[in-house]
Amino acid sequence: MILKDAMTPLERGKALAEGREVDRLPCNPNLANGVALIHGCKISEFNSNAKTLADAQIAAYRRFGYDGIRIFTDLFTWAEAMGAQVICPENNTVDLAKPAISDISEISKIQPADPYRDGRLPVHLEAMKYLIEGVGKEVGCSAGVVGPFTNAFFLIGVDNALKLIRKNPEVIHKLCEISLETCMRYAEAAINIGLTPTISEPMSSCTVVSPKDFREFSLPYLKRLVDFIKSRGKGVVIHICGQTKNIWEDVVNMGINGFSIDNVANLKECCNTIGDRARILGHIDPGGVMYGGTPEEVRQKTLEDILDAYNSPMGYTVMSGCSLPIKTPLENIDAMMNTVREVGYPVNEDKIRKLLNLEALVK
Repeated sequence: MILKDAMTPLERGKALAEGREVDRLPCNPNLANGVALIHGCKISEFNSNAKTLADAQIAAYRRFGYDGIRIFTDLFTWAEAMGAQVICPENNTVDLAKPAISDISEISKIQPADPYRDGRLPVHLEAMKYLIEGVGKEVGCSAGVVGPFTNAFFLIGVDNALKLIRKNPEVIHKLCEISLETCMRYAEAAINIGLTPTISEPMSSCTVVSPKDFREFSLPYLKRLVDFIKSRGKGVVIHICGQTKNIWEDVVNMGINGFSIDNVANLKECCNTIGDRARILGHIDPGGVMYGGTPEEVRQKTLEDILDAYNSPMGYTVMSGCSLPIKTPLENIDAMMNTVREVGYPVNEDKIRKLLNLEALVK
């Protein structure tokens, strides 16, 4: 049985911000392109049909009732708009086929993208309009954008970028600068429509580059993007994949509103370290638990994460640690949402511990 909410996401968010009573914690399973299965369309339709992209997001929101909708299809949309080539499978997520350039001598060919003209960016902007029209009065709508450092990798190729960090760092700075301009143009276009940009920076992960390299090559451009979005009156949520502990302070010191962490990070430690300065989101394993686990395992992990993070000073949003695999079982998504509804708000630790103990007995 699917439990029902007593509030819309916007009502819940406003009440939480004002310290009033709410029905439950915010929760966002982060379906990504899996929304195509709910709507009954092909993922490839997202690349050319703005209404299909928006309608699929709305259909999934209506099905599960989660606390945020995002226009975002893949990491390569911005690099493609700047000259990279992509592979567009009929019913899978777009992947990078060829970077915009293969040699640093070609760097002058790269120009910032025009979000109203280049690549699939206009499709995404049009989808945002449908989204606002359809559900903008009841749920927060966001526009995903890849960060400048990550986009730089896709302009010249991941392996080349990692080598250039050592051999020719100035090239990375130039690519980040051009990428930043694209990101800001896209963010401004989204804000003008009424959405809030969220930033994904997977290549900034400590699993990919060292904290030192993050501070030299990613942070300056990421901070400028954050400042730009904030200057337009919007708060900023950032997601970085993998291990991030050694850059938590750097990230939160940018003045962000929320930080989304992967399942490999320590949720409780993150809340204790930076939870007084930003809302913490994420952490539930998208692959091993949400995709590969049972509804009972999803329920238990959701309870454990709520117990670890519900009292984080700036709040906690129950969410998967990254976008869910496309064919994540719907019953597992239901299990996450139902568990949050079952726990309710304010969160009662004794109730959660009891539920966890009962779960252990059943197993």
